[in-house]
Amino acid sequence: MSEKIIDPGRPIVDPHHHLWHSHGGIAAYLLEDLWADTGSGHFVEKTVFVECGASYREAGPEHMKPVGETEFVAEIAAASAEGGGNSTIAGIVSRADLRLGEGLLEVLDAHEEAGRGLFRGIRHAGAHALHPEVLMIPGSAPEGLFSDPDFRRGVGVLGRRGLTYDTWHYHYQNSEFLELARAVPETTLILDHFGTPLGVGPYADHREAIFESWKGDIAALAGCPNVVAKLGGLAMPDNGFGWHERDTPPDSDEFAEAQRRYYLHAIDCFGPDRCMFESNFPVDRLSLPYAVLYNGLKKIATGFSEDEQNAMFYGTAARVYRL
Repeated sequence: MSEKIIDPGRPIVDPHHHLWHSHGGIAAYLLEDLWADTGSGHFVEKTVFVECGASYREAGPEHMKPVGETEFVAEIAAASAEGGGNSTIAGIVSRADLRLGEGLLEVLDAHEEAGRGLFRGIRHAGAHALHPEVLMIPGSAPEGLFSDPDFRRGVGVLGRRGLTYDTWHYHYQNSEFLELARAVPETTLILDHFGTPLGVGPYADHREAIFESWKGDIAALAGCPNVVAKLGGLAMPDNGFGWHERDTPPDSDEFAEAQRRYYLHAIDCFGPDRCMFESNFPVDRLSLPYAVLYNGLKKIATGFSEDEQNAMFYGTAARVYRL
């Protein structure tokens, strides 16, 4: 699918993508693949890699194995910096078990060294799938992770070190995440993918009820000044739009029409200075092309001022991730 690029000169930070040799049946996604997407017409200056379990160390202590992912991405980021006009990977969000206690400091120090100046934070996902059998990408976090005292202490450590905490969880966990946000006000918490409102399996027939409940959750979360909203990731197959099953992906008009209400509600609650548009590629690539996604995001943002659009496409991510 080919569309004329809207506002091609607008600078963009894509604050959420992955890289891997292979992952859960999804094809390899490496620098050349990222550049094919970020170079497909929009002016994507910088990106942020977010952990996905790629290239862990195969030997050594278990708690240190995620450092291999940071080493893997730092090598690719160095190559991206020499890319001559292509987007640069300017930040890395890594993985650590935040329940480690004193051992957490060792892992954070190792990520700092491996990241070559790009390490910005941790995502220890809280996604606990109640019906993993219906999900393409089921989260495997234990129930109650956000209320675990050791986990909360770990999130607090991130704030004291100037690091961020990214979360991935499901819509029915938003209230648990709210309590976490209130418990660690000194740490910047980044809500990925709108809190992932599900739309498949037992959730498929309750999407409107889920949406109404989700709206209240988002409003409550916005009341926590330490929470920032990452807007995107709603084209994952588990969100229930079904685009990954079609012969022809949606165009940007269909995408914007189907998802606009989620974006506008979140922006209304958080404000543009606490919102950042994300691609979540290559996962959302299962549903639509990169250029179409960002055309749709620009259509959703069209009613906002220039400064507000700049915040959502660039400024918020650059500030939060210190790019």
